[in-house]
Formats: sequence, structure tokens, C-alpha cells
Amino acid sequence: MASKLAGAVSDGAFKVLLGAALAVSPTFGSLFGVPAWLMVVTGSAILISGTVEVAYAHRRSMAACVRLMFAYDTGWTVATVVALGVAWLGSTAGGEIWAGYQAVASLAFTVLLLRAPAAAAPATAPATPVQPPTPDLTAGEPAP
Repeated sequence: MASKLAGAVSDGAFKVLLGAALAVSPTFGSLFGVPAWLMVVTGSAILISGTVEVAYAHRRSMAACVRLMFAYDTGWTVATVVALGVAWLGSTAGGEIWAGYQAVASLAFTVLLLRAPAAAAPATAPATPVQPPTPDLTAGEPAP
């Protein structure tokens, strides 16, 4: 369980770094062939998603976190393959496909993570200690 939590926090930290880099560097827009405003929007969405993931990973069910990360990464892989295929065919829309997926999927991931079931509370000791019953030493004596 601890390794899954570490994975979720690491995934969120990576998104924070990637989102910050995409949001503040105009170079990435030209690398992907997209307008700077789209990279700022995409970077901001990824940054928000990563921040929420880091903050809420320990508060949400790990099963839900893992499912959401798997769905996001699967979509990212498909979007990347499609974007590369479109670029290979000579279109300039590959960057927009990739950046658009990142923006939309990051925000969807954030909303779904916030709505995911809370993690089960850890088992705690009872509030009052349980004591064994004391033997009745007055057995057989008349009551006063």
C-alpha cells in the first residue's frame, strides 16, 4: 500500500514539474507547433492536476487513484500515438491533439479524484481500555 501511495505522489510531483515547465516556457509551444496560449492552458491544467494528486493521494482510496492514473496514462499513450501519426502524415495538428488531451484529461482526472471515495480510516485502539471483569468476592454472602 505504501508503494502505491509513493507512486501516486510521485506521479503528482511529475505533473507539477511538467505543468510548471509547460506553463512558463514559450519554447514548448514552438516545439509542439502550438500557440503559446494553448501551452499555458495545458501547463496550468497539468499543474493543478498534479497539485491535487499530491494533496489528495493519501486521502483517497488507492484503488480509485490507481484506476484513474491508469486511465489517464492510457489516454495519454493513445493521444500521443495519434498525434505522432498526424504529424507523420504532414499535418500540424499533432501538437494540438496532444496538448488538448493533456488539458482536458488533467482537469477530468482532478474532478474524478476529488469525487473518489475517501480512504478507509485506519484501525485505532478503542477510546476506553477494555478491562477484564473483576471477580465477585462477595459470592454467597448476604447483601447488606
